Amino acid sequence: IADRVPRHRLLATVMFAMTLLSLGMLALLLSGRLEVWHIFALVLSGGMVRLFQMPAAQALVADTLPEDRISNGAALTTMGMNLNTVAGPLIGGFLFRGIGPQGVYAVIALLYFLGAILALSIRSSRTTTRSREDSLLRSMLEGLKYVKGQQVLWAMLLLAVIINFTGWPLHTSLMPIFARDVLGTDSAGLGILMAAFGIGALIGSTVLASVRNLKSAGKLMLLSVIVWHGTMVAFAASHSFYLSLSILLLTGMAFSSTQVMMLTVVLRTTLPEFRGRIMGLRSMAIYSFTFGSMNSGAIAGAWGAPLAANINAAIGIALVGALALFTPKLRRA
Repeated sequence: IADRVPRHRLLATVMFAMTLLSLGMLALLLSGRLEVWHIFALVLSGGMVRLFQMPAAQALVADTLPEDRISNGAALTTMGMNLNTVAGPLIGGFLFRGIGPQGVYAVIALLYFLGAILALSIRSSRTTTRSREDSLLRSMLEGLKYVKGQQVLWAMLLLAVIINFTGWPLHTSLMPIFARDVLGTDSAGLGILMAAFGIGALIGSTVLASVRNLKSAGKLMLLSVIVWHGTMVAFAASHSFYLSLSILLLTGMAFSSTQVMMLTVVLRTTLPEFRGRIMGLRSMAIYSFTFGSMNSGAIAGAWGAPLAANINAAIGIALVGALALFTPKLRRA
């Protein structure tokens, strides 16, 4: 869909839809009729709507910037997400305490509405060229055919599957286990560990945002993935809370660098008329995280979180090394 309609309008539509869902939640809270099934329905609806957000938003990065600024746009996009990860829960917690859930959802609805207005104001020098008469199925098949003929793109999608399976579980599903069983800390300590990772990611994306016309993005991306997984091994070996914080700062920086480089390579490589579909495929690749979390949780439950992290790191480094070896165009991207 992001290749068939103006992307800024699609993004604005998503924001307007999220505004309505937030207002729906607010109305239920004010009426005192909120039930559990309402929450599930609203969350499910929001998840379905936001499926269209990432392909449109990330494709717009390349649509609105010159070629030598795409890496900066990718870094700023990643920086915004990292800032939201660090500051969002903190601000939300203070707002919840100060103005209650009704006030929080009023603020959320307002922010989504402002986001929709800002999305409508985006001006792009590129326009979608897809005919709306073509079926969605045909459009999807053409996108897959395009990826098949581009070594860099199918390698990037495979890389996304790998890192979401092996890398992401550390700072999500495994982190509470490390905090409790390895580092002997409580929920506050867990929050500090997560904040360290988020701050590292924010630092990494901020630094990259200042580098103009980034060269050798493919090599830097592969190096960042290796460093990311290497810090997982170091973190698994640490029993010191403060040493673990330092390692997580590096992990966050490598993670953020990987995300920036991946987005840069994909946007530079993909033709404008295919960007929406390619970003959609990249979004789908993220769901390997679910299986990675299940696998990591099973290993951690049987043999402990450190072994789970080490196995993930070994698998990740081996698969990424093999991918780099057999896809020379990715290294040169």
